[in-house]
Amino acid sequence: MTIKRLALAVLLTLSAALLALTVAPVAQAAPPPPPLQSAVFAGGCFWCMEHDMKGIPGVVKVESGYTGGHVDHPTYEDVTSETSGHYESVRVTFDPKKLDYGFLLYRYWKLIDPTDGDGQFCDRGPSYRSAIFVANDEQRKAAEQSKREAQKLLKHGVIVTAILPLKAFWPAEDYHRNFSETNAAHYNAYRAGCGRDARLRQVWGG
Repeated sequence: MTIKRLALAVLLTLSAALLALTVAPVAQAAPPPPPLQSAVFAGGCFWCMEHDMKGIPGVVKVESGYTGGHVDHPTYEDVTSETSGHYESVRVTFDPKKLDYGFLLYRYWKLIDPTDGDGQFCDRGPSYRSAIFVANDEQRKAAEQSKREAQKLLKHGVIVTAILPLKAFWPAEDYHRNFSETNAAHYNAYRAGCGRDARLRQVWGG
């Protein structure tokens, strides 16, 4: 092979390689998954709310705690003394790819008696009232719409559950967390004695 032919062969090889690079599709990085979201609800005893909301598909974590009041780092005694302004509440962390906030609201209503403005079931007092705590305008609009829809499903009564701006959420003491799992006998006896499930059937049917 002459030098000219060798040079031509090399040139053709390089041209083909450059052409392949030019037309080859550029691999696109997969978009990052949407971040987890959170929602805060009050529905009476946070042991029960934590237990029931953990069973919703798409929920990643449920934490018992306190919110809505004016005391920093409140204790259980502060809250149940009805002097701190806090509600027993739960913070629900969920995967928006698997669970829509609107559906989470729908499930929330079915776990409470929204017609009771003085507490929930056998637990009485302001700290046991029901409430939806919204973090932004989007959550507020969804909560208000969900409240209107829930009213239509009630067997009787008027919804008095408040929709309130979210304040600081303070996690409850360790012994309150995962209570239905770590203290199952106590939890089950309390729930049955409090009449929670019987009242829910009266409110929502089923």
